[in-house]
Amino acid sequence: MTEMSGGSSRGGGLAGRIGIGLQLDAVHMKILQVLRENGRISVAALAERVGISRASAYTRFEALRADGVIKRFTAEVDHVRAGLGITALVFVTVRQQMWKQFRAQLAQMPEVEYCAITTGQHDAMIQIRMPDVASVHTLVTERLAGIPAVKATETVFILDEVLKRPYVLPSDRTPRRHPPTPTPPPTETSTPIPLGKMRFVGAAEGRTDLRGDT
Repeated sequence: MTEMSGGSSRGGGLAGRIGIGLQLDAVHMKILQVLRENGRISVAALAERVGISRASAYTRFEALRADGVIKRFTAEVDHVRAGLGITALVFVTVRQQMWKQFRAQLAQMPEVEYCAITTGQHDAMIQIRMPDVASVHTLVTERLAGIPAVKATETVFILDEVLKRPYVLPSDRTPRRHPPTPTPPPTETSTPIPLGKMRFVGAAEGRTDLRGDT
């Protein structure tokens, strides 16, 4: 059977064009659902799962790759068994005219699994995986703190990764089957329920440079 794993995406340069070049339909979404469960499935098995011909499955799969919807294939590793049993989130405040330096220095840290620019009190969130707490302490207090672009950090240890999906799809949303029950008006004896609030803080000038070329 022909395996569809391995090799880089031929359309890697087109990554991010979801919905621009290739119009995704229900069959494309079903293919993505199946690949999420098993990225090494054969074309024949994929066609059977989706309910289409083998030729159609191959053509649609190649179109998803070429258009950049499927960017690449990779292995999922058990970090604990690989010797990285400690995971932490490090929230970083960056000096606002030094984003390019921050980006360049961060790229030199292989322990950093993920970094995102955020709104709120901090400017960026970094996820790291280390063998022990002492290693986290050294990375944060010596290496991160030693970067001139880093103004302050706040570290949070992850106790348990409850849920982790390879990716989510629009079809994953659960449809609402019944209309919501209206909330009765407050009475003189009832206590008003406080409404949730969310405050967005605009990105400071220079923050967008993190995505730019170094």
